[in-house]
Amino acid sequence: MPQIPDFIADQTLNPGHHGDGPEPEDTALDPAPMLHVPAGPDVASGNEEPATAVTRMRQAAALRLAHPRRFRAGQLKGIRRMLEEQADAICAALAADLGKPAVEAMLTEVQPTRSEVDHALLYLTDWMEPESAKVPLAFRPASAKIEARPLGTVLIIGPWNYPIQTLLGPLVAAVAAGNSVVLKPSEKAPAAAELIGRLIPQYLDPRAVAVVQGGAEAVQALLAEKFDHIFYTGGERVGRIVYEAAAKQLTPVTLELGGKSPCVVADGRNWPAIARRIAFGKFTNAGQTCVAPDYVLAVGEESQRQLEKHLPKAIEEFYGRDAQQSPDYGRMVSTEHLQRTVALLEDSLSGGGGGDSASTGEAAEGGASSRSGVEGRPPARLVHGGRADVADRFLEPTVVADVSPDSALMAEEIFGPVLPIVRVDTFEEAVEFITARPHPLAAYLFTDKHRYHRAFEERVTAGGMAFDVALLQVGLPTLPFGGVGASGLGAYHGRAGFETFSQLRPAVTKTDQVDTLRMVYPPYTWAKRQALKRLL
Repeated sequence: MPQIPDFIADQTLNPGHHGDGPEPEDTALDPAPMLHVPAGPDVASGNEEPATAVTRMRQAAALRLAHPRRFRAGQLKGIRRMLEEQADAICAALAADLGKPAVEAMLTEVQPTRSEVDHALLYLTDWMEPESAKVPLAFRPASAKIEARPLGTVLIIGPWNYPIQTLLGPLVAAVAAGNSVVLKPSEKAPAAAELIGRLIPQYLDPRAVAVVQGGAEAVQALLAEKFDHIFYTGGERVGRIVYEAAAKQLTPVTLELGGKSPCVVADGRNWPAIARRIAFGKFTNAGQTCVAPDYVLAVGEESQRQLEKHLPKAIEEFYGRDAQQSPDYGRMVSTEHLQRTVALLEDSLSGGGGGDSASTGEAAEGGASSRSGVEGRPPARLVHGGRADVADRFLEPTVVADVSPDSALMAEEIFGPVLPIVRVDTFEEAVEFITARPHPLAAYLFTDKHRYHRAFEERVTAGGMAFDVALLQVGLPTLPFGGVGASGLGAYHGRAGFETFSQLRPAVTKTDQVDTLRMVYPPYTWAKRQALKRLL
């Protein structure tokens, strides 16, 4: 049997007794008995069979193992200890999978998750406390409350682009809400997945959290099981598969998908700062960020001119003249993803001529921007970058201008380090451009005109917004994070995550010492009808 960490065992063997204040009502029942954790390497290595993992977690949910507040706090503290003690191992895994610099890994993966843990620990007692609800005069004397109850057993399917933060962030919310959890790391980030599989049983109670490894077959096997909630982060295509499978069992879902997040630049005073903020938002993690600015709408000739002037300067300031040699620039997750991204770039630069994806690395190396359009669409213009090295999974931070709205770059989420600039003449045209397309996960506006802020907030629908900055809205545990429409369903972070993994259950209590409901009992006499007209 894998060793349960002492700090967890001390808290969970008798969850009905605590030294730091009373527990919620549900902990007054007999403590949950110890569950049998299967012997062998599967649990300890975090690589169980789907059916086995789900059965164990459903047993834990049935015995209410994860319900007590102190158990939840112990799990959260275990996540925090893991992030602190294994920070170097986490950074090494992220470097192996995505070429992430250690500072970037800490900034975008470790620290945001740590902030989520600290925020949850700070407010956990408040979140668990029942909330009083008002009772109309006609129903008094009575009391009403809303209480957050654990859903049961939840499945969290993580993506490969931020394989630590986007798996452990939802885990923080799920354990804070008192659920047992099955984690499915992405097989496309194998080093991070293997690390998560090893560390979770060491730092969290393996009776309440299981890890299942594998690819599409493992996901299909998990989706065939019964869960009380499914949380998926990834692309729209697989999101539809998850949604369809969940619908067959009436399982609620949270889908964190993505989309083409627009960045409108209407005017500005500090163009170097604007360029740096856009470049940081776009080229962090080599552009493989679901809320990265996917394209820029430059309002007017001056905005485009300034962007073309300052974006290359910002890129060189960040990564030097040769980004491939920079220790601060990441890599694409796979050669296939690199080739797909370069193919999109080549299609735009050639005016639609495109090229065989097998030759995209060579095409990006040499003069693709000089080709003329072959399908009647004007070719885009290469402003900066474009060089690729398939063997190194490297694609230079790239900026292209004069991009046609119907080019391949504008047809789907790029999810790579290519930033198209689309010229529009007016702010109104920029807003109409965005609203004519599916709702994005994020929308950004850079401008000094406050009336543009108000119009943008009123007319643009997006999962989240940020003004004069990029990515910052995702890093605040006090703000919910989620999509709308095609970019996602549901939200998490902070209290929003706690409520996502909880049932907000209403309850009413009315004394029977005085039966004030006699007025609504049959028979409905004339006197009762007149009285009810006044009361209701």
